Amino acid sequence: MAWNEPGGKRRDPWGNGNGGGKDQPPDLEQMLRRIKSTVMSLFGAGGQRGSGSDDSEGGGSSGPGFGTILIAGVVLLVGWALYNSFHVIDQRERGVVLRMGEYVRTLEPGLQFTLPPPIEEVFTVAVTQVRSSSDEVSMLTADENLIFIDFAIQFDIKDPRAFLFKVRDPEQSLSEAAESAVRQVVGSRTLDQVLVGARAEITLEALGQIQDLVDRYETGINVRALNFQDVRVPDQVKEAFDDAIKAREDEQRLANEAKAYASKVVPEARGRAARILAEAQGYREATIARSKGEAARFDLMVAEYLAAPEVTRKRLALDTLRQVLVRTPKVLMDAEAGSLMYLPLDKLLEQARNGARDTTAVGRREAQ
Repeated sequence: MAWNEPGGKRRDPWGNGNGGGKDQPPDLEQMLRRIKSTVMSLFGAGGQRGSGSDDSEGGGSSGPGFGTILIAGVVLLVGWALYNSFHVIDQRERGVVLRMGEYVRTLEPGLQFTLPPPIEEVFTVAVTQVRSSSDEVSMLTADENLIFIDFAIQFDIKDPRAFLFKVRDPEQSLSEAAESAVRQVVGSRTLDQVLVGARAEITLEALGQIQDLVDRYETGINVRALNFQDVRVPDQVKEAFDDAIKAREDEQRLANEAKAYASKVVPEARGRAARILAEAQGYREATIARSKGEAARFDLMVAEYLAAPEVTRKRLALDTLRQVLVRTPKVLMDAEAGSLMYLPLDKLLEQARNGARDTTAVGRREAQ
């Protein structure tokens, strides 16, 4: 008999009778809907309203699907990667790039691109910023005197990679190197040299040694300046040192005054010596010339005397008398009565000169 014979019982291969027995086959569409509901519930879409309703009757919940969540996550990941891959390096800075913890390059100023973390990391360092460090130390000089020195250091960064990774604390290393260099330089000078004598020389020498030390440590630091802000002695001996400094200043002042006096007197003495030497030279030349003239005149006189002895003797006598009378202001005249008359020619000549001066003065006053 056929399975679905008219008027008879409904039979099927599964032995279900009239759609409600054990032989009723399962509904395939209902099974597919259950599988779909289960899968979507795993991804947040929710289950069906009823197991026996179709898609139009049993719609799912309004939550986002798996594809939407996945796309949103990808967009966020890409945005985060782009945000952390572009870096703007300022003109005063340099960027040190590490790839998986290993140094690969240094970024120059401008817009730079790197791989996103944790693949590559960027550390920025202000290389042009002038930094400062100060310290106060006590030390002994070469002559075993105790002094206190306050010094300050100005520096910048010349190697960002070395500054970040070569030394654990580069600024502390700089401070220790500065103290060591200052102790070495000051320890080789006396107290007077440190206080007033060779301050600039000591500063330059200490600066050079500090730079050598920080370069040897590979700190990446460039030391720009070293200044001794204060150099002082202990308070217990400050008065004695002040007196010593005052005495040294007085010594310097007196030495400067002596140099000024010497610079004034020595040229004057040299001028007088040159004048006296010139006068002596002139006197020598004049004496020699006069002597030569006298000798020549004597030779001529000898020739005249040999030619006319009497006349020459009288002439010599008269010349000698004239020379004697010219040098004396007194004149004695022989009178016929045997008495002498004294003529004070010197007084007369002096009166004549005084009268001439008075006349000249009166004429000047009248002219005025």
